Amino acid sequence: MSYRVDIITTEKVRKLKEKYSDRKFYSSKADIGGICFQLYTENKKYIEMWTENFYSMSEKVRSHARAYEISDPDEDAHVDYDPVSATVFIYNFDYYGWVKSIALGVTGNLLEDVHDVYSIHGAAIDIDGSGVTLIAPSKTGKTTQSWGLLRKPNARLISDDWYFVVLGKDRPTALASEKNCYIDADIGDVWEEYKPLVTHTEFDNKGRRVANIRWIHGNSSVITSTSIRTVIFLKRDFDDPRLEIELNTDEAIKYMIENNMCNPHQMVCTEDKRKLRLNFLRNFFDKCRIFLVNTTTTAEVTQERIREIIK
Repeated sequence: MSYRVDIITTEKVRKLKEKYSDRKFYSSKADIGGICFQLYTENKKYIEMWTENFYSMSEKVRSHARAYEISDPDEDAHVDYDPVSATVFIYNFDYYGWVKSIALGVTGNLLEDVHDVYSIHGAAIDIDGSGVTLIAPSKTGKTTQSWGLLRKPNARLISDDWYFVVLGKDRPTALASEKNCYIDADIGDVWEEYKPLVTHTEFDNKGRRVANIRWIHGNSSVITSTSIRTVIFLKRDFDDPRLEIELNTDEAIKYMIENNMCNPHQMVCTEDKRKLRLNFLRNFFDKCRIFLVNTTTTAEVTQERIREIIK
């Protein structure tokens, strides 16, 4: 993880709320996996991005979880988090991407503790009624290949970054976490049809913005759930000549452990949490086809291999 998370008490939360009670916060509530999550921030741009990023929640609904985005010169850049009250204080971050990912991490922690709903930091896409998920560490091509799959006829987006999973007797059900995607400015350089999303558009200081893929593929191109049938892991390893490998459940779990669950935004990483998440992953992977794709070739060639796997 690129930032420090300090676990605090609910009493400390009360003191911090009092300390910052004179701040002139903008505030907005979002529906994240059925949880009412409220963001408080003095950064108007963050509120605008948050509102565009997530499904809205009625202001009449009391928040289940909340984040305070704080600029304070007396603090270093870190996060204070109370799992009991599901409250997080985010200090001195200049990157909206971490704000939204921390909110997802807090929501995920609450859902798995209380509702047996689990998180995957990955993309989920429905293709002809069958769910495909791409899971990978950063910089291995997950977003590029996910958006490449969305060019396929009858492909619909659940999430390109984070989704929630409900297990049952049938295939795992993936549930959307976000309304719109937080994209990189270079997505149009790889796939030509996405250039309208980045042309004449203001990006943030990290070269990213919230964008609506419906502008390209229509309103029906985004849905809120699918049943996952195929799991595709990615890696970029030039020392491994193999471009595609089929995995069993144990090999898939080993991949997740070696890559820190492919999720740098796990807010609590105790041994109990680890056991809980590994048990979920075993039940998840047991019901899916699993492959590992090495993304050392061009994006176009990798995309064709992934499409052959799905077929």
